[in-house]
Amino acid sequence: MTRRVPKRRSPTEPAHTPYAEGFAMPAEWEPHAATWLAWPHEASDWPGKFGGIGWVFAEMARVISGGERVRLIVRGASDERSARRALAGSGVDLGRVDFVRAKTDRSWTRDFVPTFVTRKAKKRARGAVVAAVAAVGFRFDGWKRYRNHKNDALAGRAAVASRQVPLFEPIVSRAGRPYHVVLEGGAIDVDGEGTLLATEECLLDGKQARNPELGRALTEQVLRDFLGAEKVLWLGRGIAGDDTGGHIDDFARFVAPGRIVLALESNRRDPNYRVLADARERLTGVRDACGRRLEIVPLPMPSPVAFAGQRLPASYANFYVASHAVLVPTFNDSQDRVALGVIAELFPGREIVGIHARDLVLGLGTLHCSTQQEPSG
Repeated sequence: MTRRVPKRRSPTEPAHTPYAEGFAMPAEWEPHAATWLAWPHEASDWPGKFGGIGWVFAEMARVISGGERVRLIVRGASDERSARRALAGSGVDLGRVDFVRAKTDRSWTRDFVPTFVTRKAKKRARGAVVAAVAAVGFRFDGWKRYRNHKNDALAGRAAVASRQVPLFEPIVSRAGRPYHVVLEGGAIDVDGEGTLLATEECLLDGKQARNPELGRALTEQVLRDFLGAEKVLWLGRGIAGDDTGGHIDDFARFVAPGRIVLALESNRRDPNYRVLADARERLTGVRDACGRRLEIVPLPMPSPVAFAGQRLPASYANFYVASHAVLVPTFNDSQDRVALGVIAELFPGREIVGIHARDLVLGLGTLHCSTQQEPSG
């Protein structure tokens, strides 16, 4: 698809937006230069389970590094030593890992490392080739829930600085004042051809809605101007146990242009039943930015996972598409093999790897939440 570049900008836009400069967010299955991880250290996120979490991250790094570089954020020398031991013990080639030192609060790089965008056609300015990769640094506010998020926000900027790529900051004017737009990577999913998925709960009207004052129209404009989204497909609410207030990557994901995998809950008494049925209804018959009718592929949900009476957001839809493989969370559940089979059919050219996530999900996120792709230029 050829992306359209607007001839003039809106009064709410900065002078230069990614879209105006020819940038857009690529699909996750497009080529990667690397994947960003952050070494886990916040033990309170995994009460009683923290001892094994580093090994889960090491296993992710092992699989991902088979096809691309891993860029691992560590707080300092001590964390780097711990990470190196775990990675080496898991068979990771440390020559394929870049260590970036920056203080962090948590390990969910999907949400605090800025979103990378690419320019399809090379552009020249006065004889020099302009960057083919840039980053979009939305404001990170701890999912409008946690106070300890400032280190993560700064670590995300440090990640971009280490890559020496241009950084766009989504700022709009409200009441004559600059407003830094809030958004996390887990709140959106794209097909790489101008279509974006998000929930109304997360971005528009939920208890943790990030920018309710912007409204639907201005939110869609920001998503176009900074990520290249020419059409936004709005779903309603997120799944049970999700502390982010409606992240899309727990239940609905693009797997190809015109094709969405959608979590399916068959138990009518489960709180996710209506949420996911509503999502399917909203997507049925809808056309994407290219005018295609969407194909909806059902993906089962595991049996409910809880810890100390708390429902956790366990879902196979929180998979991560690496360059040569797809990492899929598994939960010691009878539906594990079904989910792995569905995803294998959707990505026939990639290795499908199940990563045990029953302990990891106690931190209220799994594989997609823990990763952020850096696309190739």
